[in-house]
Amino acid sequence: MRAYLKEAGLVTTPDFEFVYIDSSIAFALAPTKAVVSGTASITGSATATIGEPSPEVSASASVLLGGASSDPTYRIGKLASANNPPIGVKPDSSLQEAVTVMLSHDFSQLPVMQSEFAVKGVVSWTSIGSRLALGKAGQKASDFMEPANEISADTSLFAAIAKIVANQYVLIRGAANRIVGIVTPSDLSIQFGQLAEPFLLLGEIENHVRRLIGDKFSVDEVKAARDPADAARDVKSVADLGFGEYVRLLSKPERWSKLNLAVDRAVFVAQLDQIRGIRNDVMHFDPDGVAEEDLVTLRKFGRFLMTLQELGAT
Repeated sequence: MRAYLKEAGLVTTPDFEFVYIDSSIAFALAPTKAVVSGTASITGSATATIGEPSPEVSASASVLLGGASSDPTYRIGKLASANNPPIGVKPDSSLQEAVTVMLSHDFSQLPVMQSEFAVKGVVSWTSIGSRLALGKAGQKASDFMEPANEISADTSLFAAIAKIVANQYVLIRGAANRIVGIVTPSDLSIQFGQLAEPFLLLGEIENHVRRLIGDKFSVDEVKAARDPADAARDVKSVADLGFGEYVRLLSKPERWSKLNLAVDRAVFVAQLDQIRGIRNDVMHFDPDGVAEEDLVTLRKFGRFLMTLQELGAT
């Protein structure tokens, strides 16, 4: 994408890597330097020709060598819930309407909005209950609302966590100054579950494989499985090996036979090698996350190894 944009002299606003996959972006001409006799002098030293990006290019256009973004921050605007405009009520809506909407949608809070740009406050079960308990009278949603908690869509996800936990929600204000979503602790749990699951599955699989191999091989056999490109690394046991080295160790029929496992070697090793490839992608952290089919592969192989253990095959 970046190569094509550069070739066309374009950037996107906001940067296409900073936003949710279904968000709208706009194309704009990449900023260029002024030209004097074919070159432009910047602070007396740097020179540039027509069409070269200016050093004043905004963060949304700034990239590193190889096409990587210069700002790898994981922003809250990349969450699905931050791109799903919230249901709300008007300030003069009745309390009965607000309560009905909250109950029917299983909401804990509800924005009170004059428009998608203007938030007047938020009604929650806490704000309703506390006012009723203190004898505060009112008929409209505005009588029971509290000040709204907002953050911009380009806020770091990690910077937003404390505010979300403390207030049980934050409203997300997008680039066009619209309220574009609402994020709750439940949304954070889902997101961190998605981020953590592949790491946990890989750890579980590796522990199963190490248990499977156990002490069935000599130190020399384990060392022989070491990556030839990393010959200086000290290897004393199977715990010092990686997935590629597990594959190398178990690929030879004479070594496989030591496991005394009634499972087809070729199929097992091929699946283990597939796990190795997924592991490399996970550890290099693809900003788009782990593909669903890769997660399914990890889950299935993990269950397979668990079944072997439960049946006493290992």
